[in-house]
Amino acid sequence: MKTKFKKAIQYKVNGMTLIELLLVLALIGILLSMAVPKLMPLIGRTKSLEAQMQLKHLLNLQKNFFYINSKYTTNLDDLGYEQSKLVTQDGKANYKIEIVEASNKSFVAKAISVTDFDQDGQLNVWQVNQDEEIKEITKD
Repeated sequence: MKTKFKKAIQYKVNGMTLIELLLVLALIGILLSMAVPKLMPLIGRTKSLEAQMQLKHLLNLQKNFFYINSKYTTNLDDLGYEQSKLVTQDGKANYKIEIVEASNKSFVAKAISVTDFDQDGQLNVWQVNQDEEIKEITKD
């Protein structure tokens, strides 16, 4: 009987204790809690690229419409622009595109975020006009 017990001791596997495992998890949690706030502005800037790209596309559609009709339009359907499904509607788009004003000589379109990226109560808004000026109106 003693020989079986000695053999069992010889095959003992060294591993981590529960306390060591909890300490490692706690350290990882602390490091992540320090990194996430620094990454939030980067996430917001990345999402704002979507707005800029959509506004550039809308600008090109408005230019084409202007060359044909000698005026700008407020109707997205006239341009052939189809709004992607928003994240609030189980889609992937973060910005709602709308044409604020249009005339024979000018237009203004906006991209308004549908979610608050950094939870500060402000929605991100970008704007484009006929002079190809794409600018951020409200920062998030």
